[in-house]
Amino acid sequence: MSNLSLALAVFWVAMLVGSPLRATEVKTAVLRIDRVVGPPISRLDAPPADLGFAGAMLGNEDNRTTGAFTGMDYTLKTQAVAPDKAAATLDALKAEGIGLVAVIAEGEILKALSDRAGPEVLLLNAGARDETLRDADCRANVLHVSPSRSMLSDSIVQFLMWKKWSRILLIHGSHPEDRLLADSYRRSAAKFGAKIVEEREFVDTGGARRADTGHVMVQKQIPVFTQAAEDYDVIIAADEAGVFAPYLPYHTWNPRPVAGSAGLRPVSWHAAHESWGATQFQGRFEKLTGRNMREEDYQAWLAMRVIGEAVTRSGKADPATVRAYALSADFELAAFKGQKLTFRPWNGQLRQPILLTDGRVTVSVSPQDGYLHQHSPLDTLGIDAPETACHAFGG
Repeated sequence: MSNLSLALAVFWVAMLVGSPLRATEVKTAVLRIDRVVGPPISRLDAPPADLGFAGAMLGNEDNRTTGAFTGMDYTLKTQAVAPDKAAATLDALKAEGIGLVAVIAEGEILKALSDRAGPEVLLLNAGARDETLRDADCRANVLHVSPSRSMLSDSIVQFLMWKKWSRILLIHGSHPEDRLLADSYRRSAAKFGAKIVEEREFVDTGGARRADTGHVMVQKQIPVFTQAAEDYDVIIAADEAGVFAPYLPYHTWNPRPVAGSAGLRPVSWHAAHESWGATQFQGRFEKLTGRNMREEDYQAWLAMRVIGEAVTRSGKADPATVRAYALSADFELAAFKGQKLTFRPWNGQLRQPILLTDGRVTVSVSPQDGYLHQHSPLDTLGIDAPETACHAFGG
């Protein structure tokens, strides 16, 4: 090689190394709507300030690692606001050109935000479990990475039927979300052949959360409250408001297991989960944040990874393309749950196994063995295509 040729080669190598092609920016955000609630029953359950955001940060890091090789530069903005600021905050994100937004909010707020966002924004539901958002009130611009109530209740009842604990005492709270969860357990029982032998409502009088007397007061109530019930195998607690369920184990009149909102709980994620590469994943999160991963963190991580996978595979970052690819038969996502996750094309719900935990270990994972489906066993959890009233996805 001549000196001139060598000099030219060195020049072009230097140009390629020092002046890489401009990456395509993929703008994402997490919008968390914080409502005012009382303190949790246990101080161990107090939410961290970065709840959800930390999981999204890890997901964004994963996306950026891939993006370095594909010419995509992922950015993440996180915002936590009160409900009355939700609409204005979404408008501000749109004004910044952010069209891919994970939302951690209650169902009614998410529904209002989806109507306000319009078709130019894709929302990824990382919090709300409302069944109607996957059914009659579904929105074409919302994909659900959070499991629905029916996916959670189906996962518990499947396990109970596998254990042959078919007789259920259903105890639900007095809040609207408790009643919705109780409805979901009723449907799950009918779906899988369990029998709810009796129902009782635990009325929230406002004293359960008082640190000074609340614990003792409820603990004394529970034995009498559960006395003289019809013979049952297991208690299912429907207590989304977090008022009484943690007091049920070891305080019921009859010695029976507890499931649902206490005891054996259905979750999208738990810090004790270690199978399918989860230990390494948990370690990365703990190194990044200094704490354990919670469900909201995992769901926000899922939202970011759905975006990253769709952008990587499609080569485009606009909301319409991301949505179309995510709903296509080509999409799949590895998520440390033993199988690839995909979306239900009839309502935008991410199919996923549900972990059943006692708070220390993963007791089981649903769907349970023996529950079969013509497309995927995962579709035995939640609303199946023949049952859907969602028409926004062409169903």
